[in-house]
Amino acid sequence: MKTTETPAPLPAEPGAGVTKVDVPPAVPSPGRKREGNVLNVFSHGILVIWAIMVVLPLVWAVMTSFKDDSSIFGSPWSLPDRLHFDNWARAWTDANMSDYFLNTVLVVGGSLIGTLVLGSMAAYVLARFDFPGNRFVYYLFVGGMSFPIMLALVPLFYVVNNMGLLNTIHGLILVYIAYSLPFTVFFLTAFFRTLPTSVAEAAFVDGASHSRTFFQIMLPMAKPGLISVGIFNFLGQWNQYMLPTVLNTDPDKKVLTQGLVQLAASQGYKGDWSGLFAGLVMAMLPVLAAYIVFQRQVVQGLTAGALK
Repeated sequence: MKTTETPAPLPAEPGAGVTKVDVPPAVPSPGRKREGNVLNVFSHGILVIWAIMVVLPLVWAVMTSFKDDSSIFGSPWSLPDRLHFDNWARAWTDANMSDYFLNTVLVVGGSLIGTLVLGSMAAYVLARFDFPGNRFVYYLFVGGMSFPIMLALVPLFYVVNNMGLLNTIHGLILVYIAYSLPFTVFFLTAFFRTLPTSVAEAAFVDGASHSRTFFQIMLPMAKPGLISVGIFNFLGQWNQYMLPTVLNTDPDKKVLTQGLVQLAASQGYKGDWSGLFAGLVMAMLPVLAAYIVFQRQVVQGLTAGALK
């Protein structure tokens, strides 16, 4: 008697017998779409209002710097009848704005370089190396950001005076560096943590020292962060008034903010308003130009940690 063997069924192919159904893309409901449009209109409206509040005073100050005193009080919102460039010349020469401008460039330039060099070195060590007291040193810098400068003016005056640095350019540079280091270290520590460690490890394998790795490899990679924190420090140091007022009373070494106050008060009851606005625009233009030139790098530095 013959036995007929039934062949084993072949394994089914993946997806066999399964009917493919095209799923249409999700369509937002009309209510949600309307809510998103309202939110966009509201946010754009807030941005437009904020832009007007920021730009309008700047434009008005520039426009007023080209008017004479009678036009400033008679028609403050109208365009100047002609461009009074003598306002700028009078503020630059007669009010010694040229000397104040040069002193400010020396103080801010020296302090900005010192702040970026020292701050980047400290931030790199705190971000890349583990050693006893690492977090303690980091939180000391963070705590320095919350310490109001008003509380330190009197002891700072005596310290600077005892060191023989009162009424000197280099003394003001050192104070500016100390004043700006806490924020610089806090900002750059977070930025150095976002940089890839494989690049530094490859440099160490190739025989590079720690200093060479920092200056030739890691520091160029941190260029967006350096530019961002440099712009913030430049703004704060260029517009600083309290520190130079207390620590720098020499008339020949005053900075731009002190010069503007002296220009406003030198005429007594007869204020040179046209010259004052010209000096104000002179003090404002370098900061505005620096931000316009480096605005892309500022945005890259601020968003580097979020895009990691």
